This record gives sequence, C-alpha cells and structure tokens, in this order.
Amino acid sequence: MLRWLGSVGTLTATAALPLVGCGGGGDAGSTGTTTGATTSSGSSTDTTSSTSTGGTSVNTCSVAPEETAGPYPGDGSNTSNGATSNVLALASIVRSDIRSSIDGASGTAAGVPLVLTIQLTNTNAACASLEGYAIYLWHCNRDGKYSLYSSGVTDQNYLRGVQATDASGNVTFTTVFPGCYDGRMPHMHLEIYRSLTTATSFSNKLKTTQLAFPVSTCTEVYTNASGYSASLTNLGKISFATDNVFSDGVTLEMTTLSGSVAAGYTGHITLSIAA
Repeated sequence: MLRWLGSVGTLTATAALPLVGCGGGGDAGSTGTTTGATTSSGSSTDTTSSTSTGGTSVNTCSVAPEETAGPYPGDGSNTSNGATSNVLALASIVRSDIRSSIDGASGTAAGVPLVLTIQLTNTNAACASLEGYAIYLWHCNRDGKYSLYSSGVTDQNYLRGVQATDASGNVTFTTVFPGCYDGRMPHMHLEIYRSLTTATSFSNKLKTTQLAFPVSTCTEVYTNASGYSASLTNLGKISFATDNVFSDGVTLEMTTLSGSVAAGYTGHITLSIAA
C-alpha cells in the first residue's frame, strides 16, 4: 500500500482531522469564494446569470463557491494510516475511468455507472472555456466510504482521478453514483489546478468545491439499485437546508442528470473561476 501513499512537504494542520470509518465527519463548509464577494447563497457577486429549476443547473458565469475538501482529499494535505496520502503523485492518476484502483492497489468500486462531464469557464472572459486546466475529482463509494481512509477500503485508491480540460473546457469522468452517508447530502469533491504539471499537491490548487445531485435522482438510485439501501435511509434524514456545506445554496453546484438505474446516468455541470 505504501507504494502509492505519496509524501509531500510538512503535514498541514488538517492532519489532526479524525479519519472515521465513513462519511464526512469533518466536512464543515468554508465560507465565501476565492475570488470576489459572496452572497448568502454562496455565489459570487460578479454574476451574469444564474438560475436553477427542478434541481437542474443552467449555464452561469458566476465564480463557483469555495468549499471544504473534507477529511478525505488524498491530495497531500493530511494523512491516512500514519502516512501522508497523495494520489496526485501517482503517474496513472491522470485518467477518465476512476472506478478501479491503480498503482499496485486492486479493486473496483461497485455501483450504478455515471458518466460526468465538467466544463470549466472564465468569469473574466465572458464565460470563455478554459483549456489545459486540471480537475481532480474524488468521492465516496456506494457504501459512503472513501478510499485510502475509510475502514475496509484503506488499501484502495479508486474513485479518484485527474484530467486536463479540452478546447471546450470539458473533462469527462466515468465513475459510479455516490452513496449518501449519515450527515451529508450526496456529493462529490473537486479541486481545480492551472495545469496537469501543477496538479501534484494541494498547495497548488486554485479552488476547491463540491458537486450536488438532484434529490429525485438520488432517491431513484437508492430505492432501485443494489447496494444503496443504507443511502436511502441516510438521505431521508437530511436535506440541502440542513447540510453543513450546501445549506447556503446549491445553484452553482447542482449537476444536471439523465438516465436510469438500468442504463446508467450521464451528468453535466459548468463551473466558473476568475482566471
């Protein structure tokens, strides 16, 4: 396992975060954005347009909210099993299909397939696409557990991957629909870097944010797909209004989803930064 637990620099203060078996116990949201003033909904004041209908997102030119990376980033900012955990140091972390573990670790995350496209745009250039930026995506499995950290999957590094945006500002990840663990709405984490070259440590990141998912789709998956029964129970105990990250609004973080449990889902979201 130590072959892919990278070591970078001096451990930050986040090393003291508790690494509980599953869930986001330390997932308290940070305030504001990295660029510009923010409103109570977590959006930047340099907004061109932003609407949300029925849990779906609409193209926007607002700076994406800054959110916590939580206790399970695997980006060199904290430890797991007593060693600094940094999957960004792995050569094979640059990949589109993130369902399987890599670099000496074996295992594949089970769950309903999800093909997710993230588009990155520039609020300082009328929402022009940003090419060549790197996006690091990670999230929990259908059991609500994070590879590297959670009990039972500390020897895995699946559901983590990096890609560079193309000429249209897009990256597409093939993954599985995330579970819902106790205390958080279903979500994914991501970090944005200026390039693949700089996407090697948390210290180089430009932004950290999270992605939300429509409750109706989450309910559909958790009700009908194998392995998600605990997620259905957990989802019933929380809402966006009570979530410690999304309670200030999810307009700029809500993904658009289509598909079915049988066929899998496709998703899309546009995120903007002031580049």
